[in-house]
Amino acid sequence: MRDSVVSVMCLCMVLIGSPALAKPDQKSRNHDPQAMTETYQKLATPGEQHKKLAEREGTWTTHTKSWMKPSQPPDESTGTCEMRMILDGRFLQQDCTGEMMGQPFSGINVTGYDNYTKQYVSTWKSTMGTGLFVMHGTSGKDGTTITLKGNHPDPYEGTMKHRAVWKTHDSNTQTFTMYHIGKNGKEMKGMEIQYERKQ
Repeated sequence: MRDSVVSVMCLCMVLIGSPALAKPDQKSRNHDPQAMTETYQKLATPGEQHKKLAEREGTWTTHTKSWMKPSQPPDESTGTCEMRMILDGRFLQQDCTGEMMGQPFSGINVTGYDNYTKQYVSTWKSTMGTGLFVMHGTSGKDGTTITLKGNHPDPYEGTMKHRAVWKTHDSNTQTFTMYHIGKNGKEMKGMEIQYERKQ
């Protein structure tokens, strides 16, 4: 009896997985190839958000403050970031060098705007770790302030949550401020980067 039940279950799984016998997906069957092509092309076309990102292109000097604890003075360092649009104006890439906690530092940030999800997406990778830090967020209508949220695994905290605010003050100054969110839900200012455009 048990063998019969197993056989019937296996047969059902084969029939469900068989393209010839499975019920066709009505939605996918009605897709018009031309309309699909036009949709994908539209989603892949840089828009106003990408133009605002392009305004940040250039060479910037940085002054970074990092806090391990709010009661302690921040670690301070200077550096340089080169910002340029890549992939035909779809993403802004930062190549940064300097010091972090007394050690030489280099990092790469790529920020873009996803036309489909209507969100900014930002990725960081650096010599401070081997992981990829990803954040998502939105901006105000003028596109000068981007607010991002993300998290990453941490050997001491488990999962570290973050909120970051990247603000353009004018064509020559901008700031990036990151807050750590503790298990109690309270925020602590963890890092602040002041950018000044090199003339």
